Amino acid sequence: MIAIRIIAGAALVLAGCDGENSPGAATSLPSPTSRPTTGLQPEIMAAAVRTAANLPRLRAVIVVRNGRTLAEHRFNGGPPLDRPVNIKSASKSVMSALVGIAIQRGILSGIDQPVLSVLRSDAPPDPDARLRRLTVGSLLSMQAGLERTSGENYGRWVSSPDWVRYALSRPFVDEPGGAMLYSTGNSHLLSAMLTRASDRSTHDLAREWLARPLGIAIPPWPRDRQGIYFGGNDMLMSPRALARFGEMYRLGGVIDGKRVLPASWIEQSWTPRTISPWSGGRYGYGWFIGEAAGHPVRFAWGYGGQMVYVIPDLALTVVMTSDAGGARDNGHIAALHALLADGIAPAAVAGA
Repeated sequence: MIAIRIIAGAALVLAGCDGENSPGAATSLPSPTSRPTTGLQPEIMAAAVRTAANLPRLRAVIVVRNGRTLAEHRFNGGPPLDRPVNIKSASKSVMSALVGIAIQRGILSGIDQPVLSVLRSDAPPDPDARLRRLTVGSLLSMQAGLERTSGENYGRWVSSPDWVRYALSRPFVDEPGGAMLYSTGNSHLLSAMLTRASDRSTHDLAREWLARPLGIAIPPWPRDRQGIYFGGNDMLMSPRALARFGEMYRLGGVIDGKRVLPASWIEQSWTPRTISPWSGGRYGYGWFIGEAAGHPVRFAWGYGGQMVYVIPDLALTVVMTSDAGGARDNGHIAALHALLADGIAPAAVAGA
């Protein structure tokens, strides 16, 4: 049974269910709305929660509006909302944040920095000339041009003795800066660059640069055989930690009055740079870019339904975590997008 009560004009929904368009030119951050954004319309939100309760793989939903947590739910026997879970490829959005901070701190020189400036010793002895043109930015936007290490190639990659060298040795199937070739190997190269350039582990950096200022936990996650923390997959964060992370982005990199991430990096990350050949969605630096109910939405997307949605003009951050399930999606991701667009966003519009 789902209970709803009104607190200070907001609908607080209590959990009662047990149970991976063409890109445009550079864009500015969506402007905050000028009207009050404080609540969720109770009846619309209640209907959304009933819909959510019928999604068998959904485990958690958190809705934060204008800095206030208005709804928290666990479904289908999901773990406590402060327990870290595998966020799958939503890790790529976290990795993007770490890269942005590393650039601000001078550990990396910028998005045009060549990958081989740090990882030359891991490249093949006589590399393809295009490898010298591979940059931090092309890794972030999945435009490396290298044969993918995801999809049908993922098993061979993670079974290899050296993930960094394997990723750098892939043949080029496009030019750097060309079409989107979604590849977790790209994000792992970023993790290796952070580790080598800072002489610290990616986990240490995530803990100092994100976990501490956000007041969240980011426990250790898997590493490769050389000790490099997996870049772009298998990070562990709780739904509530993901909500804090999303709020930091919504607020332009500041949370609790503290600057965590440069606002300019969020603008760069949320600028469309390429298009996914699978979803048709636009992609920036570790973030997908689209619309929900006519409102601009930016979202982190992890395999099986690990989602962080940010709708700036509604002052909304929405987190959904799921049982990743098997190989077949069976419409689950589409159902999560619809839950946002047809339920939560309208509840925010009507509750403003």
